Amino acid sequence: MFSDELTLMALVFMAVIAVCAGGYAVLSPFLSGEARASKRMAKVAGKSSGNRARHQSQEIALRDQRRRQVQDTLKQLEEKQRSQRKRLTLANRLEQAGLSMSVRTYWVLSALFGLVVALLLLIMGYTWQISLGAAFTASLGVPRWLLAFIRKRHQQKFLDEFANAIDVIVRALKAGLPVNDALRVIASESPAPVGPEFAELVEAQKLGVTLDQGLERMYERMPLPEVRFLGIVVAIQQRTGGNLSEALNNLSKVLRDRKKMQAKIKAMSQEAKSSAAIIGALPPAIMLLVYLTRPAYIALLWETQLGQIMLLGSALWMLTGVLVMRKMINFDF
Repeated sequence: MFSDELTLMALVFMAVIAVCAGGYAVLSPFLSGEARASKRMAKVAGKSSGNRARHQSQEIALRDQRRRQVQDTLKQLEEKQRSQRKRLTLANRLEQAGLSMSVRTYWVLSALFGLVVALLLLIMGYTWQISLGAAFTASLGVPRWLLAFIRKRHQQKFLDEFANAIDVIVRALKAGLPVNDALRVIASESPAPVGPEFAELVEAQKLGVTLDQGLERMYERMPLPEVRFLGIVVAIQQRTGGNLSEALNNLSKVLRDRKKMQAKIKAMSQEAKSSAAIIGALPPAIMLLVYLTRPAYIALLWETQLGQIMLLGSALWMLTGVLVMRKMINFDF
């Protein structure tokens, strides 16, 4: 039907069209700019992912640096606390009790008290050995017990108002006042012993002492965990930054929750303490009642040698029981 030349020309024409179509399909992305656009998008995506990864690595490094700073601060504070516990002297105890007397006055008063006890026992007819032993015990034991009692009561008064003082600092900071003005308000408005303690802190700052150093000095005068918490919060905030009012607000909540927990523990352990007090008071009370009703019946305990040995053994046994009960019902918090 068709000649060979016409058939050959048709085949060549179709081959040329096929080659052109294939070339256009291959080269169209480069001619239209899609390849350049895809390369540009891949490059931008790579840059953004690289920036994001770099930003995340910087955040992680900053977080690790702040964590190391906090750990170093806590280590320094713990070392200072251990060194302060080791060098606790009688002068420190007097200062922590809120007493203004000197160590010399304390020892003079202790010696006078022991002398008075010895004279009273000699007047009552006891031998000089018993009087000397009682005077030695009274001059060393009773003043120390009284000092520990006054120190504990002084610290408890401080704790009762310390959380309120922290709240005053938080409100002052939220109102825009500096920390020094808030400390002055506490020093002038808070009752003793919180007010005098913060007054000494304010006076120390006037002399050039920093706030964290002043809080360290306050902890020496008032060695309480709550004061240590305040010093840690301020030291960390000064070294790592952050919202001080928010940190102190959280500290105030912790202090109030801690106080509630202490009251709850005391209430729950009061029954055990009452039972221990009754059990410990029964033998002396029975001895006193028997002595008042029939003195000759119980006088054998201190008039005969066997009775004295039995009385001494019973006293030691009772003392051991009382100490064991005291260890069981006292909780550290």
